[in-house]
Amino acid sequence: MSEIKILWVDDEIASLKPHILFLEKKNYNVTTAQSGTEALEIIEDETFDIIFLDENMPGLTGLETLAEIKEKRAEIPVVMITKSEEEYIMEEAIGSKIADYLIKPVNPNQILLSLKKNLDHSRLISQKTTSNYQQEFRKIAMDMAMINTYEGWVELYQKLVYWELELETLEDSGMFEILESQKTEANNQFCKFIDKNYTDWFNGDQDPPVMSHTLFRDWIKPQLSHKQPTLLVVVDNLRYDQWKAFEPFVQNAYKKTEEKLFCSILPTATQYARNAIFSGLMPSDMEKLHPNYWLNDTEEGGKNMYEDKFLEAQLKRFGLDYKWSYHKISSLKQGKKLSDNFKKHKDDDLVAVVYNFVDMLSHSKTEMEVIKELASTDKSYRSLTQSWFKNSPLMEIIQQASKLGFKLIITTDHGTINVKNPTKIIGDRNTSSNLRYKTGRSLTYEDKDVLAAKDPKSIHLPTINMSSSFVFAKGDLFFAYPNNYNHYVSYYRNTYQHGGVSLEEMIIPFCVLTPR
Repeated sequence: MSEIKILWVDDEIASLKPHILFLEKKNYNVTTAQSGTEALEIIEDETFDIIFLDENMPGLTGLETLAEIKEKRAEIPVVMITKSEEEYIMEEAIGSKIADYLIKPVNPNQILLSLKKNLDHSRLISQKTTSNYQQEFRKIAMDMAMINTYEGWVELYQKLVYWELELETLEDSGMFEILESQKTEANNQFCKFIDKNYTDWFNGDQDPPVMSHTLFRDWIKPQLSHKQPTLLVVVDNLRYDQWKAFEPFVQNAYKKTEEKLFCSILPTATQYARNAIFSGLMPSDMEKLHPNYWLNDTEEGGKNMYEDKFLEAQLKRFGLDYKWSYHKISSLKQGKKLSDNFKKHKDDDLVAVVYNFVDMLSHSKTEMEVIKELASTDKSYRSLTQSWFKNSPLMEIIQQASKLGFKLIITTDHGTINVKNPTKIIGDRNTSSNLRYKTGRSLTYEDKDVLAAKDPKSIHLPTINMSSSFVFAKGDLFFAYPNNYNHYVSYYRNTYQHGGVSLEEMIIPFCVLTPR
């Protein structure tokens, strides 16, 4: 450890000689000052790792000296030492962003503890976090081999996200790389689980989890009432880890009462999963019951143009007589407009908002080099989402909803995954274009890389023609055609895509919050 430099400021510094000797024996370098003025002169010429500052000094007081220090050297942590326990002094010191607060008389061990807390904090947390994950690693590995229920996968995925968020702050990337390999293995096992069980969730052989088409019936409808209005926000492409990244900002206006994870249907793509949420139907049923609102992959036109119509039909089917409105936000201008006019909806029982930012971000990452650089990893992708949310009209809408007494539901249609490895596929000119799933005739592919649905009806997907099938890419794979293969792979590698089978795409958040 390099030598730690301490500046200790006290008008009775001679009486602190034993404390200073104690620290010097611990290899700390201590410089002393007998007044605030002297301290300010010293920091003009020298740099320090930490400053101990007496609050009660003649001339410049401790609080006045603190203000000057923060103006000149805001980065240096300051520990205030005082005889007084008066609340206003403590509040002023804390308001000036002190690092710690000690009451006289202090003993050497208190000083040492404060030093470790403020200077070794990151290292100690890093060591503790690494140690804890090493212990958990073995348990996660053992659990992974034993999971045979959707609920088990939810629990494991929550653990992986928790450790991902914990480990991403460490300077040592070794543990994070181990976690990444564990996530890859978890996705391999999860794909096997989905391959084995997904069809059975529709044929009655198993009790299915809550999925896109049952989300409204099972989890949203029970939250609705005439007594309290509800704001339902569906953020497109929102992964569980992204929700955890901006959750603290939501909790300034709301407190969380429920957090659950449901399962997106396949394909984990907007036209399928989000339409399923608003209609309460699987895609083949949407095609059958609402032919005017449903378009297949190969048909021209917008695939999510009628979510309000689907919602209207679902409310009517359940006999729910609510006053409601629907809003799709795909631009800053649209977001500001709803924010500016949100009070007009204070008498609605349900305000449904689809917010497309995360989807636009993932597609922009594919198209724009600057976004590729800003969101090259899951960590930076989360950070970009967090930064957007803090400054977005959606945050303003949520704050207004809280003031108006709205219950808040935040959810999504599907997640997304950073695709890293290509797998070749061959199809005719009518094959769908998505990178994570394909539908068409006579598809040729690597069996090990996909979950195949040769009979789409078995998982309630439309059959475009008699020989149509669906294939879904597993894990972090993406489909690439043999023609111009290298260029295609280079262009799409390390971009965020959705439509396939992975923990990130299929296990997605549903949160209920009440106003603070």
